[in-house]
Amino acid sequence: MDAISHVAGRAIPFGRKNVDTDVVIPAHWLKTITREGLGKGAFEAVKKEPGNVFTDPEYAGAPILIAGDNFGCGSSREHAAWALLDMGVSCVIAPSFSDIFSGNAFKNGILTVALSQDAIDRLMEVAREHPIDVDLETQSVTTPFQDRWTFEIDAFRKHCLLEGLDEIGLTMAQGDAISVYEAKAKTDLPFLARTPATAA
Repeated sequence: MDAISHVAGRAIPFGRKNVDTDVVIPAHWLKTITREGLGKGAFEAVKKEPGNVFTDPEYAGAPILIAGDNFGCGSSREHAAWALLDMGVSCVIAPSFSDIFSGNAFKNGILTVALSQDAIDRLMEVAREHPIDVDLETQSVTTPFQDRWTFEIDAFRKHCLLEGLDEIGLTMAQGDAISVYEAKAKTDLPFLARTPATAA
């Protein structure tokens, strides 16, 4: 996955609370075997509402989504994270997130930032006309008006996001240690290296 250290630009001022993963990506989009194209189905029902932010050209391609409390609740579908990435979102800011969604987002390189409702209200106001800056290195969110909030993030998740390491990447990063272990195992535990073909 792509490394992420800094996300800056326009933010979609959505702000709705208790948005479940079926709202993020409806079930009929889950038949696909590829992640590409899911952005078209993201927030499908919301896009049908008059004056919604997702069809407003002002926020086209915005890399940040500002959401309400308990974002990503409902089913555990990883497609929700895929859909957000496909629509260009790499950071979601909300007062709180479903644990499963937060985990799926992290595994796919999306930064989830939890801030107070007061901060969300201010960001919703700023985002309507101005960009927002999210810095993972300093764990801060800022606006052009000197607003600044800091956020907490697990040290392991921060490391993985900064380095662009998903589960496969983490394993590959241990390639040398794995090779040393395998070589040692062949010497110390030769019976583990024997296959059915060589055991006869």
